[in-house]
Amino acid sequence: MTFEFLTAARILFGPGTYVQTGFIITSLGERPFVITGKTMERYQPLLDELEGRGLDVGHGVVTREPTTTLVHSLVEEVRQLQCDVIVGFGGGSVLDTAKAVAGLSPNPGEIFDYLEVIGQGHPLQVPALPCVAIPTTAGTGAEVTKNAVLSSPGDQVKVSLRSPLLLPRVAIVDPELTQSMPRKITAYSGLDALTQVIEPFLSSRHNPLVDSLCRNAIGLGGKALMGAMAEGSDPRAREDMSLVSLTGGMALTNAGLGAVHGFAGPLGGMTGAPHGGICACLLAPVFAANVRSLEVRGDPDRLLPRFDEVGRLLTGESAAGRKQAVEWLWECRHSLEIPTLRDLGLEPERFPEAIEKARRASSMKANAVVLEPDELMAILEEASKHR
Repeated sequence: MTFEFLTAARILFGPGTYVQTGFIITSLGERPFVITGKTMERYQPLLDELEGRGLDVGHGVVTREPTTTLVHSLVEEVRQLQCDVIVGFGGGSVLDTAKAVAGLSPNPGEIFDYLEVIGQGHPLQVPALPCVAIPTTAGTGAEVTKNAVLSSPGDQVKVSLRSPLLLPRVAIVDPELTQSMPRKITAYSGLDALTQVIEPFLSSRHNPLVDSLCRNAIGLGGKALMGAMAEGSDPRAREDMSLVSLTGGMALTNAGLGAVHGFAGPLGGMTGAPHGGICACLLAPVFAANVRSLEVRGDPDRLLPRFDEVGRLLTGESAAGRKQAVEWLWECRHSLEIPTLRDLGLEPERFPEAIEKARRASSMKANAVVLEPDELMAILEEASKHR
């Protein structure tokens, strides 16, 4: 048995941990560049605090899922200002942008030298600038992952900039920062977080350390998501979902993902739909397709017992198995009013293009079983139906 486990150098988790942000940033540099979302009343106090500490502060704004163009522009600004620490304060898009900027700013060349699939895929050679990641949503776990997902508008695809050097220096996970998430974002990001503890547990690259993290998080995530949806201000549910999201980031970094995320990158690039919404839509049909494939083609690696275990963890019933897991996931999708792929903008005539792109995605390579084109087509058809 051989495996490696990577995560952020330092993780602060819990209500109120955000108050340490100013001190931590100050300890890492003198010229921070802070990347935020567009709701400035939320982020301005941090900018004011850093300026009050006598720091020269640069600021960039992410208004939608990040593009290669945006990252290139921010990298140039960071280089010009000679910033020495990058802060990402916002949702997954903001954190991915911050990690990409931190990694690319000290490295030579341009962004396409390092991107997967559509770029040269060269490894980063120079250590990234210190990055402080502060999530305000509970979904992507981007505060502890080694990749940044970026959209290339010209290629109509989302791809990753990936390197262990992108892992943030400090992750500050304060569940209180997620309290204001709207219902739809809570549903999308919550199911994305749940996907990111289910897929690594079922991954062909799973390992015992990741297994132990995911076992706790799958059961916790199912309960917490429903609690957060039923009572948006429930602090315990929000805290639990932040922990599931953090766990998912650690798990996917060390065991990979699967077909849900294999599809999510291409579909996001093709439709512009939010990543969390796509994952929420695909989780049930992908899980069911994997079960069918293993039952029909055989299960030499004995993965089906893991699918049964997911059923027990999600339902809390000792007699549950993979059938009950599929039922639970479909019911969750229905009760949370998750849209179909057609609702998200993917028309059937584009299915072959989506399949071709998904088969090349890095996440697809860790799926529990190699899915054939007809099985991938069936997933898209199922995900396009109301059920």
